[in-house]
Amino acid sequence: MLNEFGTLHESNGRYALKFERFFPHPQEQVFCVITNPSSFSQWYPFATGEMDLKLGGKIAFNDGEGTTYEATVTELEKPYLFGFREVDDLINISLHEEEKGCRMIFTHTFIDGAWAVNTAAGWHRCLDVLYQIVNGHQIEWEDNSAELRDYYREIFN
Repeated sequence: MLNEFGTLHESNGRYALKFERFFPHPQEQVFCVITNPSSFSQWYPFATGEMDLKLGGKIAFNDGEGTTYEATVTELEKPYLFGFREVDDLINISLHEEEKGCRMIFTHTFIDGAWAVNTAAGWHRCLDVLYQIVNGHQIEWEDNSAELRDYYREIFN
């Protein structure tokens, strides 16, 4: 059984949050949902739905408070790998074929470890919503932020 909770790793002054999720669907189907601009904007924070899906392509973000920024697609290998640089952070999503579906490994690499607890809780929730979208369920954002922060604070410290 895969751990639905994230893990934190440190290397050379950078931190990486890693999450694994199993989807009972083929890689191609999951990859299409992850990279579809409409779906992406439903589970990925601040995504606007503007995405140029090619190496070097841009992904637009808006925090809703006046700040807009772009990410650059750094890895794209359909239907296995999708990665991009968002300011100084790296996002890497890889899909691995398994019996009866595929396993997604989601890794967020960043510099400021002080944000690890909040970031992990946020990604946990976002990936729960991605799971709902991939499985055709109605999106329901669970009100579990405080519990997740408590959990990650305990295991990261």
